[in-house]
Amino acid sequence: MATPFTGLRTLACLVFLGLLTRVMSFDITRKDNLAIYWGQDGANSQQRLSFYCQDDTVDTIPLAFLYIFRGTGGDPVIDFANTCNQWDDSVFPGTALANCQAAMEADIKTCQSKGKAITLSLGGATGQIGFSSDSQAQQFATQIWNLFLGGSSSTRPFGTAVLDGIDLDIESGTPAHYAAFVTQIRTLAAPTGKKYIITAAPQCPYPDAYIGAALNEADFDAVYVQFYNNYCGLDQPSDYNFATWDNWAKTTSFNKDVKVYIGAAGSPAAAGTGYVGPNTLAQFAADAQSKYSSFGGVMMWDADTAYNNNRFDKAVKTAIVASAAKLGAPARAPPSSSAAPSKTSSATQHVTESASSHHASASASKTSAVPVPAPSVTKKIAIADHADGDAAASLAEECAEESASAAAAAPTPDKEPRAERANSRFFRL
Repeated sequence: MATPFTGLRTLACLVFLGLLTRVMSFDITRKDNLAIYWGQDGANSQQRLSFYCQDDTVDTIPLAFLYIFRGTGGDPVIDFANTCNQWDDSVFPGTALANCQAAMEADIKTCQSKGKAITLSLGGATGQIGFSSDSQAQQFATQIWNLFLGGSSSTRPFGTAVLDGIDLDIESGTPAHYAAFVTQIRTLAAPTGKKYIITAAPQCPYPDAYIGAALNEADFDAVYVQFYNNYCGLDQPSDYNFATWDNWAKTTSFNKDVKVYIGAAGSPAAAGTGYVGPNTLAQFAADAQSKYSSFGGVMMWDADTAYNNNRFDKAVKTAIVASAAKLGAPARAPPSSSAAPSKTSSATQHVTESASSHHASASASKTSAVPVPAPSVTKKIAIADHADGDAAASLAEECAEESASAAAAAPTPDKEPRAERANSRFFRL
């Protein structure tokens, strides 16, 4: 039984961790952010979500994908390849909506506690998506709000985890009514006081055929422009058109502060065309940082391929942090040198090629689990609400010890490895 002292200490820890989260929260106004998609097992060796949150490399992780808007029973359908899907995991009764709480709830919270923004990506190259009216789009936005964001439902796939926003990767269906969807999400979020992130992933030809109209009519925070699998990709410098997207951001977009990211393939196998090495990508990013005020960072497809490409993600992040600092960006530590836990499976390419495709997916056997780490604090953290830095550091150490004890006692959220499923689904965008 907890004593009054331990109860007060637990309360103090909760307050402290809340302050810490606020200090470490994602800052979309920067010019050196890295967004990286997770969920489609691009190199056939995808690890659980928390694996990719171990260091400071990644800032935003869109979970890919929710690919059917209206499935069995009227609920959407999600697929995260070897981590959670409707074939290998339980679904909520009367639906094809997978219950991913055991596989992902704790990992989402772990990543968020490390300052990562975790969003849900809707669409994909094989998505069964679209709206017939503004009213239908608004109703779907309310459903998404209740299932994944700040609302409530008895069928929340990630349990009590609340995602930080929505990404629209729309590459099929009709282009109409997405502005109504975005506006409804904003309306629902307004009373909460929490800033939810809304992004889109248009292809580089301007304007985008599917999401272009909505980008001009609704409030997006950032666009992850796909500069690969297109004639205007990074491998075609004469047709590369970041300047066009910068001009759109400043003159045509609904949100004149919208950030534009350079979308890149994480390895040669991650895209049909358009891959460039880390040094070349870093040069593109440094050029955009110096020339375009709309530049927000780099997007990669996807976490698995980039990680297995000699830590392509970390090499690029280190470079863009350094080049931003030279331009006077607020201080930011480069990605920490501590490596994430080693993986037990080797990377194998499992990608289909298509000149018109965008993101890739492969569902494969589940690899060895990476335990959810207990929070650790190894240095003093300055928090405005604490006048005594030493006291804050001491409390941080106590909270870390208490969290570690709780984590040791809690059951692991991971599942046993399973055999490769027969219905592998490819989401090549």
